[in-house]
Amino acid sequence: MFDLHGMTALVTGASGGIGSAIARALAKQGARLAVSGSNATKLRAFRD
Repeated sequence: MFDLHGMTALVTGASGGIGSAIARALAKQGARLAVSGSNATKLRAFRD
């Protein structure tokens, strides 16, 4: 797949199903994330 080390991705809707899956996939490839969404509790899972 892609090597995203050193890159930053902004994912909106990251507290929902598709946005969450995209954010996790980007992180798995090495990207640093900036996420936003309507559910702060679910967004904290990315930080932890």
